Amino acid sequence: MTNQLAYIKIMRPANLVTSVADVLAGVAISGYFLTTEFEIQHVFPILLLCISTIGLYSGGVIFNDVFDAERDLKERPDRPIPSGSITKKDAAVFGGICFTVGIMAAAMVNLTALALAGLIMIAALTYDKWSKHMTVTGPINMGLCRGMNLLLGVSIFSRYPEIWWLVIATIPIVYIASLTIINRRKGNEKSKGTLYLAAFLYAFVIACILFIAHSKGFFLLTIVFVIPFYLMIFNPLFKTLDDPIGKNIGKSVKAGVIALILLNAAWASAFGIWYIALIIVALLPLSLWLNKTFTVN
Repeated sequence: MTNQLAYIKIMRPANLVTSVADVLAGVAISGYFLTTEFEIQHVFPILLLCISTIGLYSGGVIFNDVFDAERDLKERPDRPIPSGSITKKDAAVFGGICFTVGIMAAAMVNLTALALAGLIMIAALTYDKWSKHMTVTGPINMGLCRGMNLLLGVSIFSRYPEIWWLVIATIPIVYIASLTIINRRKGNEKSKGTLYLAAFLYAFVIACILFIAHSKGFFLLTIVFVIPFYLMIFNPLFKTLDDPIGKNIGKSVKAGVIALILLNAAWASAFGIWYIALIIVALLPLSLWLNKTFTVN
């Protein structure tokens, strides 16, 4: 692996696409497209928020590998740091640069975005260093990163998020928590109970989206995006329930991560911004293509 490819790999590019989808969904939820005429200057803050989430997400996953370098030497020797493609010090510097870019891009939008970017960075580092090994706190911490990433898109308006938006931001927390639960299974029959819990949480997320879509009057439109989302997350989960081995668990987690794109498209459609939902869906082939070369976890 060339040094340049190693730097790309450590950023988890397939995952970065899903973080951009979070922000686009957040912008759609905020009502920005309903109150702002489509002009070039109005696209600029959206681009800045996308750059911000790319920087923040990259910094988070890079420092995850920095803190896990010794463990990965035994468990995941193909990762850039244990394989020797990148030194631990260089990775830390690169992660710091990514965080800086994420913070600066958010600051150029407004103070609300800056505050959220700072909180996302803190939450990511907290997860990387401490909470990811905790049974309850870990999944919640990881989900919190995603929930605030959605709010980062909402922050395109220079005001504090409304209670309604804060409630919506809890849905990604539930979804990511379910993925974390699946990822921690050991591949034996005793783990099926928690897999059923993850299935219940999946169903809860879908129910919440459909409820909001119905309340907004866009139920049928949202169904179009919810159905492929359902198929993408539940098909591999059902296979894992039948045979909870490591291979099936890995496929279920990868599908769940990439399906975040469809989840975000469903969010945009639930608020009637169908064209943004289509733009978000268009990110799916890119994420799948990147996943063929670069791992998502």
